Amino acid sequence: MKPIIDILDERLTAAMNQVTGRKDCAALLRLATDPKFGDYQANGVMALAKQLKTNPRELAQKVVDCLELEDICEPPEIAGPGFINLRLKTDFIASMLLDINANHERLGIDKTNNPQRIVVDFSAPNIAKQMHVGHLRSTIIGDAICRLLEFEGHTVIRQNHIGNWGRQFGRAFLGLWHICMGERRHGGWYHLSEFEELRVCSGKSNQYLEICTRIRNRHEEDWRTDSLHEIGDGENFFGPFVRELHSAKRNPPLELEDSEQAYQYVSQLEESLAGLRKLEIPTRRRDPQTNQWIEEYIPYGNLSRRITEMLQEGGEDNRIEQLAWEFLVDQTMKMCDIIYKKLNVTLDQSHVRGESAYNDKLPSIVEDLKKASLAVESDGAICVFPEGFQNKQGNPLPFIIQKSKESGESGGGYLYATTDLAAIRYRVDELKADKIIYVTDFRQSQHFAMLFATARTAGWVPSNIALEHVSFGTMLGEDGKPFKTRSGGTVKLRDLLEEAVQRARTVVEEKNPDLDEDTKHQIARAVGIGAVKYADYSTNRNSDYIFSFDRMLSLEGNTAPYMQYAYARVKSIERKAAGKDVDIEAELTNVNRLVLDDPAELDLAKHLIRYGEAIESASQDCRPNYLTQYLYDLAQKFSSFYNACPVLDAGPEKRPTRLMLCDLTARTIRHGLTELLGIEVVEQM
Repeated sequence: MKPIIDILDERLTAAMNQVTGRKDCAALLRLATDPKFGDYQANGVMALAKQLKTNPRELAQKVVDCLELEDICEPPEIAGPGFINLRLKTDFIASMLLDINANHERLGIDKTNNPQRIVVDFSAPNIAKQMHVGHLRSTIIGDAICRLLEFEGHTVIRQNHIGNWGRQFGRAFLGLWHICMGERRHGGWYHLSEFEELRVCSGKSNQYLEICTRIRNRHEEDWRTDSLHEIGDGENFFGPFVRELHSAKRNPPLELEDSEQAYQYVSQLEESLAGLRKLEIPTRRRDPQTNQWIEEYIPYGNLSRRITEMLQEGGEDNRIEQLAWEFLVDQTMKMCDIIYKKLNVTLDQSHVRGESAYNDKLPSIVEDLKKASLAVESDGAICVFPEGFQNKQGNPLPFIIQKSKESGESGGGYLYATTDLAAIRYRVDELKADKIIYVTDFRQSQHFAMLFATARTAGWVPSNIALEHVSFGTMLGEDGKPFKTRSGGTVKLRDLLEEAVQRARTVVEEKNPDLDEDTKHQIARAVGIGAVKYADYSTNRNSDYIFSFDRMLSLEGNTAPYMQYAYARVKSIERKAAGKDVDIEAELTNVNRLVLDDPAELDLAKHLIRYGEAIESASQDCRPNYLTQYLYDLAQKFSSFYNACPVLDAGPEKRPTRLMLCDLTARTIRHGLTELLGIEVVEQM
């Protein structure tokens, strides 16, 4: 069935159009703010009367006289200067409940009449790094959006746009090389102690220079020693080391955490080199005349860029780089898959399409924009200047798609902007998207606004294809600052989720110590992970929010444990029924009449039939908090109903109605939490 608010809105709008002879009237229908005035309120007549320069109450009366709502509502009432109040008929509410009960899978909610192909870009972890709290919101908000859209009947194409092709690969590659050299040449992982040395010496240029010079000298010696057939081939140590990693024959295996520590060492070293006089390091390149490898000295801080270029060049000469890249991507995504399963999100390897997938398309992106006279050279870089974007000085703001060859970066290299433009073309041309949604934090809002403007100006995205940036705020610690570890480091998502489960286990032990171990573990996992997700979902996504385990694990307020407890409370009625010789299934079979004469029954019933409205609004605005608020209100209305209306002890006239209200409440909570938000429910707590 269509959401009731949509049915009412259509009929009101039709009546307004008929009265005025127009085709653009808007009923502006919403839920009534005070139930004593009705269930819905239309506010559109006042604005329409102002446009027509007529009396709003008289216009409202004409609209009411044209309305055909006898099958749904009591006679409409006009209030104030022209509000139209609508109250649903009890018989209509009862019939809607029966329709919902007959449709277990979709709870009476129709699929959209206008299904679309919608691409959702979310999560986007980086190569050789563990997922951290900064990835949480994109991952779970994106997942909820996908679930909502799919339930509505849209075809959803998930895209995990991982960062696997930029300079970070060069750093990750060098990190592996330092691990190898530490093991094969120096008896241990020197990068761990040297990372601490570099960190402690931050800001002390003389000590920095001494440490960096020592590292550079050892690096050159190891680089030369690692050559077997020709200079820089890496075949003495690093080639065998990478092949061992790639074939998964290393024992013990190298963990992602190990790769990340080495990556951080290289990053710290490069940051240290940035503030010092140039230190050069040898690398190799082919002489175009002799086709022989020759040495070439480059600034030490540019070495990771050079390695990234070697990967991007491809070819047999750079096979070690290719194998290392494949290992690091595989290692990263395996760890991501573990996190995705813990979070119960619908992402897997089939959805991965990283930056590397677009590498061969980047030159044509630049050339096509040049040919269209949209891309021009500015300070050596190639830029687009989309209309309407200015800096603080009022000058046009550049959208850089190719770096300057004199910028100190890789000569003429491409940027996120170039890759994102290539991704848009792929999603429009190949995936045939009707809409593309990007789920990232608010700090990227300007990037996506300029990206969308550039793609549309270039003619790559027709006007009928929607582009949307779904932004979100920052997760804060209880001190109101960005969420960090006590030492100030980035919180790993795996650690956060493990702590959530451990804390939930403590709550379970306190509340219900007699449960068996497997049940305790199941409940702790569902409550802990659910608490983290629900706390995020229940917040307006554009707002920053304070992360507090105590608050999110509370059994009071709008939290996952409260909702899971509410579900378990409803399900407990089934267990109690057996002890009272009440056969719920038999009593609910072939029920064709409901009695809703208690105010608490009617209030709960009205809320149950509005589930489709909550889904529609949450989906349209990409705001899961609309759904969590609905579910929380449902749990509270059920609590009021349960306290006011005996269920199992009710007489034969009332019990089927009340049992159905209980059953539909449980099914709705379960569907909303599990199917649409990916949060487990439990039968008991």
